[in-house]
Amino acid sequence: MSSFLDDFFSPQLHNRSSYFTTSIPAVNVQEREKDFLLSLAVPGKSKSDFEIEVDKEVLSVSALAKETTSENDNLFTRKEFNYQSFKRSFTLPESVDTAKIKAQYKEGILSIYLSKRKDALPQPTKRIAIE
Repeated sequence: MSSFLDDFFSPQLHNRSSYFTTSIPAVNVQEREKDFLLSLAVPGKSKSDFEIEVDKEVLSVSALAKETTSENDNLFTRKEFNYQSFKRSFTLPESVDTAKIKAQYKEGILSIYLSKRKDALPQPTKRIAIE
């Protein structure tokens, strides 16, 4: 039992914070009939933490780091909670209508809807008359 406590309070263990500093959210990209759906796993944020920008054909998604401190921080035996910032960029296909991009944040998932341009949507089968 003392070995566990020694490891728990060990200064070397506290210096492992570099393991927790990089946080790039996982993303799912789904092509649907009328749009593309990007879903990013970013729990613990609020929608005001995010910034989404489109510059030409590049979509950038970022979140700012927020870390709260208090005068009682020295009372922690161990403190690993922190908030990470990140930035991810995606090259958009030509079929995306950048004027119709929408986003929603719900239950830790940031969903970005990338509407397809009208001319990129599937067209119904058309019969061609033979002259």
